[in-house]
Amino acid sequence: IYSVRADTTVPPGTEMIDGTGQTLLPGLFDSHTHTEDNDLTQLLAFGVTTVLDMGSVPTWAADRREEQRQGVVTDRADLLSAGWIATAPRGHGTQFWPDMPTITTPEEAAPFVEARLAEGSDFIKLVYQPRDPSRSLDSATMHAVIAETHRRDRLAVVHVHALEYGRTAIQAGADGIVHVFADDVADAAFLTLMEDRGAFVIPTLTIIAALGGEPGAGALGGHPKFWSYLSDAHVKNLIARAPRPSQFFQFDLAATSLRMFADRGVPILAGSDPPNRGTAMGASMHRELELLVQAGLSPTAALRAATSVPARVFGLEDRGRIAPGLRADLLLVEGDPTVDIFATRNIIAIWKHGEQFDREVYRRALDAGGR
Repeated sequence: IYSVRADTTVPPGTEMIDGTGQTLLPGLFDSHTHTEDNDLTQLLAFGVTTVLDMGSVPTWAADRREEQRQGVVTDRADLLSAGWIATAPRGHGTQFWPDMPTITTPEEAAPFVEARLAEGSDFIKLVYQPRDPSRSLDSATMHAVIAETHRRDRLAVVHVHALEYGRTAIQAGADGIVHVFADDVADAAFLTLMEDRGAFVIPTLTIIAALGGEPGAGALGGHPKFWSYLSDAHVKNLIARAPRPSQFFQFDLAATSLRMFADRGVPILAGSDPPNRGTAMGASMHRELELLVQAGLSPTAALRAATSVPARVFGLEDRGRIAPGLRADLLLVEGDPTVDIFATRNIIAIWKHGEQFDREVYRRALDAGGR
């Protein structure tokens, strides 16, 4: 980005775009995905220029990140990844990747973290769900993994689904919690703990709403053009409902806690958790923005949660804002999403590293593939 001043002298021959009635945004972050190779182009097709992958097979992700380090990548979203997550044998995550390495004792923490970083993990994600102790890290092991992660100057985030699990994770030194708990409302002591520790939250309201029984698409159904950039399989997954609503995922409780976090200045990062039931890569980030506003955030705060806040928290200071010298990862939309958050769905153009992504070529490729 060269300049944001109205009086900038534009070199002759520069392409001019009339943005009357439109809004230029930084490219979006999805701060919670489980990504595979082809997903990165679909994410970009919906204006998501950077993704934080919260657990996936590390080999392909390491290859993508190496390509990013070597040069400019303009045809897909940038990727940061946790790689294999820190979980117990038979713990959450092993249902997706039965052969993934697991951890059971504090003594295993140092070699576990070292192996993940050697594979290319950018940060470490842990799972703490002690409702079934036989399938979860114990508190001592969680402490040890977080300490080893910090010793190597990386962030440690913890997957939790209950208030007390979140409390234990932050007390153990976690930098943030992945999912806002939806079994209870945050109490004053927990809010103070989050504030004192400078911890952040990635609420993933999309998946909480879906597991609570809502269809994943929400108000996306009112934007028919939006759907044309999804395959039929992705549309089917997006509109799906949970077979049985879960009592552990109560959206109203999650929304109440989220408002309390926002009031206390706790950093909130937008993440939609695809490809879980009720989600679709890229499209669900716009649903997450909708739900953040529904939960009580202002549209501007929701947009920050998908741009400048994750950029700051994860140390990506070259993006997430529109300012001179930063990367031209940009999203142009019709309307004003700082007034109406649904305007993010009216995508006019997307740029990655200053090069415009051709959404119509992408859409025609979907049509040619039979969707």
